[in-house]
Amino acid sequence: RVFLRAINQYADMLNKKFLDQTNFELQLWNNYFHLAVAFLTQESLQLENFSSAKRAKILNKYGDMRRQIGFEIRDMWYNLGQHKIKFIPEMVGPILEMTLIPETELRKATIPIFFDMMQCEFHSTRSFQMFENEIITKLDHEVEGGRGDEQYKVLFDKILLEHCRKHKYLAKSGENFVKLVVRLMERLLDYRTIMHDENKENRMSCTVNVL
Repeated sequence: RVFLRAINQYADMLNKKFLDQTNFELQLWNNYFHLAVAFLTQESLQLENFSSAKRAKILNKYGDMRRQIGFEIRDMWYNLGQHKIKFIPEMVGPILEMTLIPETELRKATIPIFFDMMQCEFHSTRSFQMFENEIITKLDHEVEGGRGDEQYKVLFDKILLEHCRKHKYLAKSGENFVKLVVRLMERLLDYRTIMHDENKENRMSCTVNVL
């Protein structure tokens, strides 16, 4: 709780003193995002790993601090305005880590940041190639490390498709990208499930699908 308060004070200061064109400090903002994501993903806040009694006790006393800091990270991202492009593709990995936390409201609030990144890169370069490559690479790593699940795949698909279809220029390419990532996620989740299967053919078939 003390750390959370400190990070929020840090965020206030960044917004007040280091956001406008003349005083913008890339390194400070970078530090903020990495610090906040490290806080959110730390072991001691992953409530789903606790017994129901311990989880209820923590929620009752402190609430889910992951959700609190996650909403703050989302707001800070949107505050960046024209500076957002400076954080692509480097921030894709940390944002992905945050969205993979198994907390539904946090996921719904933060997955749209990906569309914002796509839009931002598209306005700058007329494509979102850097974002696409980065999310595919990082997703592979995260799912192999045990993160991600069926619900995440469904939310990712639904939220990003909705956003892409409303955009004049990203409707087609955005939809293709979402389908590609969802298909990859399906293969990676299958592969993770079957990795410990005794049946060699099953493992080989999943490996071929991922490739």
